[in-house]
Order: sequence, then C-alpha cells, then structure tokens
Amino acid sequence: MRRMAAGLLIGLIAAAVAGPAGAQTQQGMAQQGMARHGMALYGEPKYGPDFRHFDYVNPDAPKGGKVTLQAIGSFDTLNPFTLRGVPAAGAALIYDTLMTGSADEPFTEYGLLAESVEMPEDRSSITFNLRSGARWHDGKPVTADDVVFSFTILTESHPFYRSYYGAVDKVEAEGERRVRFTFKPGDNRELPMIVGQLPVLPKHYWEGKEFQATTLEPPLGSGPYRIASFDPGRGITYERVADYWGRDLPVNVGRNNFGSMAYEYYRDASVALQAFRGGLYDFRQENVAKTWATGYDFDAVRNGKVVKEEIANEVPAGMQGFVFNTRRPVFANPKVRQAIAYAFDFEWTNQTLFYGAYKRTESYFENSPLQSSGLPQGRELAILEPLRGKIPAEVFEKTYHPPSTEGQNGLRRNLLEAKRLLDEAGTDVRNGVRVDVATGKPLDFEILLDSPTFERVTLPFIENLKRLGIRAGIRTVDTTQYENRTRDFDFDMVVHIWPQSLSPGNEQTGYWGSAFADRPGSQNMAGVRSEAVDHLIGGIVRANSQEDLKAAVSALDRVLLWNHYVVPHWYSGVYRVAYWSRLKRPDTVPPYSLSFDAWWLSDASSAGPGKTP
Repeated sequence: MRRMAAGLLIGLIAAAVAGPAGAQTQQGMAQQGMARHGMALYGEPKYGPDFRHFDYVNPDAPKGGKVTLQAIGSFDTLNPFTLRGVPAAGAALIYDTLMTGSADEPFTEYGLLAESVEMPEDRSSITFNLRSGARWHDGKPVTADDVVFSFTILTESHPFYRSYYGAVDKVEAEGERRVRFTFKPGDNRELPMIVGQLPVLPKHYWEGKEFQATTLEPPLGSGPYRIASFDPGRGITYERVADYWGRDLPVNVGRNNFGSMAYEYYRDASVALQAFRGGLYDFRQENVAKTWATGYDFDAVRNGKVVKEEIANEVPAGMQGFVFNTRRPVFANPKVRQAIAYAFDFEWTNQTLFYGAYKRTESYFENSPLQSSGLPQGRELAILEPLRGKIPAEVFEKTYHPPSTEGQNGLRRNLLEAKRLLDEAGTDVRNGVRVDVATGKPLDFEILLDSPTFERVTLPFIENLKRLGIRAGIRTVDTTQYENRTRDFDFDMVVHIWPQSLSPGNEQTGYWGSAFADRPGSQNMAGVRSEAVDHLIGGIVRANSQEDLKAAVSALDRVLLWNHYVVPHWYSGVYRVAYWSRLKRPDTVPPYSLSFDAWWLSDASSAGPGKTP
C-alpha cells in the first residue's frame, strides 16, 4: 500500500516520494472495543498516545509568510477526485483524512480526523471515533455521515478508489462521530490502514452538485488550507486557515507553517527553471540530471541566496520505464518486447545526458528490501513453484538484469542479441523494414510524451531501433491531451512510473490486475492480463508477516520483470532540491519523505519569492 495523495497525482513532491503505510498492530488492538491512537503493521507505533510531535519537525517553526511553488502545464478543475479534467496543483491541501502517516516509520498511522480506532481480534472490521472538534471550513462538524458519503462517492467516481477500497463490504454510521467499516471475507492485513487513508468530503456541500463534473468553484474542505484565489490554468493560491480545528494536534505540530502557498504554472520545465533563477518562486525539486549539473550556475547559488543540496533518502524507487501497451498487437509477443529493450543504451544515456547521476533500475521495488535478488528459494520458491508453466521459465533459472552496454562493443553486442530474439519471434527485415512474417505488417510504433524534456532520451533509442529495422516515432502532446490518451490507453508506448512503498498491497491490483487492464483511468498501463500475476497479488494482500510479504513481493517482481512489460529506466536515491535561502527546513529529514510541509519561512513578512528581507 502506498500513501495516497488525494487526486492520485496531486503534488509532484508527494508523488515522487510515495511514503509509508501499514495495517494494524499485532498487539493491543486485538480486543474488541479497545480504542487506540494509532496503528502499526508490526509491533507498536513509535509514538505513544501522549506524544507531542514527530521527531523530524521543528515544533517552534514560525508561522506565516508566502511560499511560491511551480507547476507545469495547466488545470481546469478544483475537484481532484474524478476522471474528468486536470486538477489544480496542491488541491489535497484543503482536505483531511481519517488517519495520517509519519515519515520516519515504514508502516504506521496516527489519528487525524479520527481520535481513536477499534478493531476486533478477527480483523473483520474497523471502527473510527471522530474528534469532537473536527470542523469544516464553514464551521459545521465533520460527522460519520460525511465519512460514509465520502467512501460512496469516491468509489463510484474513480476506478482507483473502487480498486483501493474494493475489499470493504459496507460502511455504517453508528452515531454522529462513530463509523464502522466491515470487510469482505479474506485475510488482508492492510485494510485498516487503507481505510484510514480515506479523504473525507463534506456531504452537505456536495449534495445536489454533479460530483464527477469539472468545476472551478472552490470546494469546501476541513484541512489546514483553503483556496484563496486562482487564475484558471495559470495559478492558484491557498491560505492557511487561522482557526483550523486540527492545528494543535500532535500530528500537526511543526507542520503547515506557511501563511499561504501559491502554485504558478509554466508551459514547460525550461521556462520554469528560468523563472526560478529570476526569483519568481521559492523551491524546486530537480528531476533532470543535466539541469542539475549545468542549470544552477548563477549568482544567487554562488553567493548563497539559493541553497542547492542533495538529500539522501530511503524511499522505494518503484519502476519508471518505457511501457509497452500489450493491448496493441505489435507488442503482444514478449520476445519482441525483450528485443526492443536491448536497443536502449542506458550507460551512454547516463554518462552523456545525465552526467553519471543515476543507477539502473532492476526491480519494480527498487531501492527497497522487497526487491528480488538471486534465484528464488525458500518461501519465495514455494510461492512460485505451483505456477511453473504459467510464468516465464527464466523466473526459476536466471537473475534478471536489464541489458547493459558496458564493455567493448556493448551496443553492437546488444543489437545482435535483439536481432536474434526478433528472428525467433517470427519477424524479418524486408526492404530495410522489419515485418511480421505471418502478417506482413511492419514492426512500427509511436512513443507518446507529455514534455519535450524526454525527447533527448527517446531519440537515441529510436535511432538504435532503426538499425534493427524497427520504425518508431515520437509524439509530444500537451498535458490535457496526454491525460486523455493515457486514461483511455490510446498509445503504443509511454514513459510511466509506478511508485511503491515499504508495504505494497491493494494498489498492486490497480497496477497489474487483469480486472483493470481495460478500465479507463487505471494504472495498469501495460495492459497486464495474467492469472499468475493476479494470484501473486493476492499473496501480497494476504501476507501476515514481514517474511511472507518479502517473499510474495519478490515473487511478483520476478514475474513482472521476465514478462518484459517495460524497458527499465533509472533512479537516484536522493532528493535534488534548490531553494531561496529564506526557506528553512528541520535539521532532521525523515527517511521516507522530504516532508516539505515541515519547512518554514525565516520571516513572516510579505516579502515575495527570491527576496530576503
């Protein structure tokens, strides 16, 4: 399970550092009726019921000032919970959830809207007791009816939520501030925490409105910020709610420090960088290695007005790569997909374009203890053994490594191997074009991008494919068109990233489950349809110990890798950040998140971005 930002992809920082999650404590909550302040997957939460604040925040951080951030593209809706439209950056800031996670524990959550939780020994349900002081921004109380309404409207409106909460049988209000979730039969240890992540929406606001329509009417929330102003498609500003009901809760102490947060939109990353250099906004998390190496040589960095630093993290990197849409006949044969991967020269790309900043991704759970390694044995082998004949034989025989061009004539060696695989797959080169021998159709495809930045990576890949007789092209489109096309799986190949956490679970069904292969808006971008994969996902959901989880996740990892659904890319293991020096951060950065919400401004004046009073 991953920490879920409302609206799926709202907030690039949150998306890139998908945080920890978990399920229930093994001790303490076993008895029905025993209320608890938090939940941990194994053992007890780090922070006891009387904790005052998280260790990685500054409880004395000053409040106030305006921080300005950047976003790319545009937006046309303020409702982040539906398939329609592109939501405004930061839209999650106005909402609270039942529980909230800490960024220095892998599998723990503490009460936010919920003051306490109760769970019977058989884990068949969980009950949340809402805080009496929880209020919407209009002053009305947050009630159990709001929770029931939120669950219903979210699962009806978006396939992600329908999948994520699919194991919930029913939700019942047992009073004004008490709500019970009853689970379907099965052994899913994540369900309590999954439900705890539910964003709660106001029933009285949304009744009579078309929830699934795009809207530019600022919604009502209960969170630490509200929408102050916006210019459709160009910018949006959130203001800190002075009388926010939860400002003094231990989970919020030292957080939500900015008096206001503004997102300014730019048409592309290059323009945004120039705006930062000019002092038009305060903070950048840099994801382009070349830009990091060459784009920050300006006076403000040299004289210390802009801080440039790399902050190490222990965040699972997940999988980023060129994704094959296996719904398309051109990618139906896994040998074709495997061959195409040999045409991507990561080593050249990393040294020439990225200044050696990255490591090659070799797992869907990269940079975590859950990734597969060596050959399967023990519990993992026991999971995989019944699937022999239904999964690639290499799962049992080889350790997966993506093709490498290291060594003499590395690319030529790889292209020769690709040719061999393509020949075995029933293709041949005729008049310089590789075709399917049986149908005579050329092996050509289009790579869909949403930013010109990735063209410099993709063009050399295309040139290598030409040497195999494969014709590939690039189409770069605007954000809205890209969202629409990927939502409907209207592409041959895209660049995509599946974030992971240290507690994978139900979200894997949305990533790889057969039921979501043709469901618009799902994250099954590759179109995976495999009974074996479905079975392995079930094993992850049912895992009841850390050892079982590790075995189940590693088994799934191997099967996904050897089916060649992606051409793996790279990861770094650090946050690359640059910010104007009036922005300050705690001395301690937690291992699983950048926790930008714990930063603050050194003054509470009206000084704008890039200006130091």
